[in-house]
Amino acid sequence: MTSVSYLDAILPDVRRRLAERKARVPQTELVRTSAPGPRPSFAEALRAPGVSVIAEVKRFSPSKGPIRPDLDVGSLVAAYEAGGAAAVSILTEEDHFGGSLTDLRVAAANTRLPLLRKDFIIDPYQVHEARAFGASAVLLIAAILDDRALRDLSALVADLGLDVLLEVHDEREMARALDVDGVVIGINNRDLRTFEVSLETSIRLAVLVPTGRLLVSESGIRRRADLERLASAGIDAVLVGESLLREATVAAAVSALARPVPVVARRSGEKVHTEEAI
Repeated sequence: MTSVSYLDAILPDVRRRLAERKARVPQTELVRTSAPGPRPSFAEALRAPGVSVIAEVKRFSPSKGPIRPDLDVGSLVAAYEAGGAAAVSILTEEDHFGGSLTDLRVAAANTRLPLLRKDFIIDPYQVHEARAFGASAVLLIAAILDDRALRDLSALVADLGLDVLLEVHDEREMARALDVDGVVIGINNRDLRTFEVSLETSIRLAVLVPTGRLLVSESGIRRRADLERLASAGIDAVLVGESLLREATVAAAVSALARPVPVVARRSGEKVHTEEAI
């Protein structure tokens, strides 16, 4: 596994919070907890023609501090849906991002879009939490999980009827991700060592992903030109948070970013694999 200061600072708090939640609610009880109604498929939402936008609910950033700490989750996810987002990512990590599982539950009550639980998932308990609180998918991060954990957690996610967004940062992690069947692959454009962000990471790694595997670009997407550039590299979806959250009217910001929907180029270099949508 990769050892980086960013993760080294966060994972101890993740483990501590996880132990506290396990002490309050045993996993056997969590397994019996009913999810708040059926949720739409995250993966299927990203298969729509053109580039899909996954809009993020994020209060704080470890690198930049407060983004929108007083946001109202219910009204925000409703605005994302009105603006044309295909899915919503909910950051649930408490100490470094200011999120919570309550944010996930509130989002589930206020939108029919598929919801991604974005957190540092290291234990099956967290997958059961995601289902119980209304997620359609969970984020798994290759940098913090060995191959066995990736396989086991991905299998559990599938058994519970959810999808996986498996995040990678480099060629080595991409090779590991491609060995896990049935997952959506996410490329994080942020260097975990330096915190620098470059869309070139997605463009460089996209060519390694076979046609037919859903591919998401994460971090650093700020404007329409970024979306179009990634579409030309064969990216199926983008995960966008900060640039939307800093706008006064987020529905309009999503619409300006995503409409009309850019055509996604074939990663094989052929012309296109979707028709342009309006």
